[in-house]
Amino acid sequence: MPKPADGGFSLTGRTVLGALVLVVLGLLTWELRWVLLVLFGAVVLAVSLDVPISLLMARCRLNRPAALGVVVAILIVLGSWLTHQLLPELLQQVSELGELIPAVAARLVAMTSTVDWLPNLDGDLASLDSWDRLQPLGGQLIGFAGGAANTTIQLSLMVLLAILLALDPRSHRRLVIALTPSFWRGRMDNLLDECRHALGGWLAGMTLSAVTVFLLTWAGLALLKVPLALLSALVCGLLTFVPTIGPTAATLLPLAVALLVSPAKMLQVLLLRLVLQNGEAFLLTPMLLSRTVSLLPTVALMAQLCLGTLLGLPGVLLALPLVVVLQVICREVVVRGVMDRWT
Repeated sequence: MPKPADGGFSLTGRTVLGALVLVVLGLLTWELRWVLLVLFGAVVLAVSLDVPISLLMARCRLNRPAALGVVVAILIVLGSWLTHQLLPELLQQVSELGELIPAVAARLVAMTSTVDWLPNLDGDLASLDSWDRLQPLGGQLIGFAGGAANTTIQLSLMVLLAILLALDPRSHRRLVIALTPSFWRGRMDNLLDECRHALGGWLAGMTLSAVTVFLLTWAGLALLKVPLALLSALVCGLLTFVPTIGPTAATLLPLAVALLVSPAKMLQVLLLRLVLQNGEAFLLTPMLLSRTVSLLPTVALMAQLCLGTLLGLPGVLLALPLVVVLQVICREVVVRGVMDRWT
């Protein structure tokens, strides 16, 4: 077989086979994207469980199954207590929210009716009274119910996998290292340690940040005497786990509720949320994550947009943990393993 000229390129059987393998792996990954998403979510939950488990094992000298049992029992007791204390008021506020939505819509119509270039909200809302317009809404509600059932099953599998991973992480770690080429197993061991440290630190920092935002928002809205203070604060705290997009979206609920009281009250709530949001973004979160991981806002936003487009809400929720892991892998493999040695 003639050799290619200098600078030319020749497709060999090995090259074609390697390209086909990459294509098949890419297609298989796409087809199993939901399975991989559940698996990664289970890893994130397992790491979040491993942080208090390791602390109990070091302080109380418990074995791992006993420490896992203590952590799960504490979570169940704490969840039951919070449910007993907050759930009745929360359900009442959810019911009140359903009653306030028409009032919010009427207030928006009244405010926008004097502006010529805004769309006719009054006509759009009135058109929803017809049966023909409500039929697609019923189909969407049925689809939403099916999606909620599917999400519940996925979350149950995720929690079960997380408990199994947290129960015996060493066996799963040895499995991953065994699947690595022998010359790279030492670095894989170090890479797993770095990923676990970064992900655990990110989860601990974001949890503290979310709890702080929840408590301060609840106290601030209660002092301002804004209705649905608990529900609004809970939404703001949960969406803290979705940086950049989440805090901004969470502000819409307390603003809409405050609008029913008065425009001045809405401005007060906006000022409160701006202070808390900027304090969390520029002071609290950087201080909590200074020793673990630092994410650029542009990288975080692009990851959320890309994974949200591909995978929907689960992709948005898991975008940041995935970026934390990919940042460690890129630093250890690409930067230190390739670029620093490229002379």
